[in-house]
Amino acid sequence: MKVVSLQDVKAASVIVEGASGVTRQVPLGKADGVPNFSFRVFSVEPGGHTPYHSHESEHLNYVIEGEATLVDADGNHHPVGCGEFALVKPHEKHQYRNLSETQVLRMICAVPALFE
Repeated sequence: MKVVSLQDVKAASVIVEGASGVTRQVPLGKADGVPNFSFRVFSVEPGGHTPYHSHESEHLNYVIEGEATLVDADGNHHPVGCGEFALVKPHEKHQYRNLSETQVLRMICAVPALFE
């Protein structure tokens, strides 16, 4: 069993093409011996964004702070904010954009542990 506070989890910058102002924390993941799902927390600075990308597994997202737009494969923008969930299906191209000039976007992203 493990209990951890997010404030005690080291944040690492996301250094991939197309990402700007993004950090990642992994409070529960492969290193903890999780058999199925990992929880990651992404923070996106004001004006920042994740890369416009797709991946092999679904991502289950929950916004814990801030607001953003979720860009889909057709370029449509879907507003998402604090207290809301978003499903990104496997192979679905997407991007989170923090449109705020002052507030950080922070969201939990659950993924299969093997894709962490």
